[in-house]
Amino acid sequence: MEKQQKQSPAMMLLRLLQGALIGLGAVLPGISGGVLCVIFGIYRPVMELLSDPKKHYKTHLPRLAPVFLGMGIGFLGVANLLAFFLERYPNQSVCLFVGLIGGMIPSLMKQAGEKGRSKGSWISLLVAFTVVLGLLVGLELFSVQVTPSVLWYLFCGFCLALSMIAPGMSFSTLLMPLGLYTPFVEGLGRLRPSVLVPGVLGAVVTIVLLAKAVDRLFERHYSIAFHAIVGVVSAATLVIIPFRDMASSFAALFSDLICLAVGIVLALALDRFNARFPKE
Repeated sequence: MEKQQKQSPAMMLLRLLQGALIGLGAVLPGISGGVLCVIFGIYRPVMELLSDPKKHYKTHLPRLAPVFLGMGIGFLGVANLLAFFLERYPNQSVCLFVGLIGGMIPSLMKQAGEKGRSKGSWISLLVAFTVVLGLLVGLELFSVQVTPSVLWYLFCGFCLALSMIAPGMSFSTLLMPLGLYTPFVEGLGRLRPSVLVPGVLGAVVTIVLLAKAVDRLFERHYSIAFHAIVGVVSAATLVIIPFRDMASSFAALFSDLICLAVGIVLALALDRFNARFPKE
């Protein structure tokens, strides 16, 4: 049985800061909170706690409590700022996020191949890409209007939790094409009960039902599962590119491309920063 270790104030502060960065990563488009957990070397204990809290809460919860507190601070602290830019500069903000996501895809591919690649890995990537792209393009072609509601905010909570338990999956990649990202983030930032309650409920239910299954899936079929995530991320990113705005005028094209380039540069810089941390 694991022995509970007492944390020093410095270690608690480090865990708090790590949690804040994970919280930021969970809400920022193109960045995955789960990936940051892996980078900081706490993904395995977090998954063990979430998948079997009864068994691990005595040994894991004391040292992970500062992480969870930091996650809440980081997540809610940036929500209002994101909502402001998405409302004032929607196309430029989306291009910045597309750059962030696109710039992280090479890193995701590298992580996906850490345990080798098989024919099944490439098939899972292609199938995930095709299915998600077809679904999102179909929604756009048939002008399916998604009106935010309690059920959709439950779905947002599901996506948010999935981005934590499945490394590489950014919850914004699914919410942006459906038009749910901005109202969800804005509602969280302003602590609106109509958004906060179903969002938290959806996240908790997802963790309870899927944490153990996802943990086992990555243990047994790491390459196939991670390549599927790359396919989902790639398809969802392609759909949210504001091609119409780019074609509207030279000024719009110029500003969108600048934001796209800035996003890519930021993603590459973040990847270099991440490389300094020892992984699990």
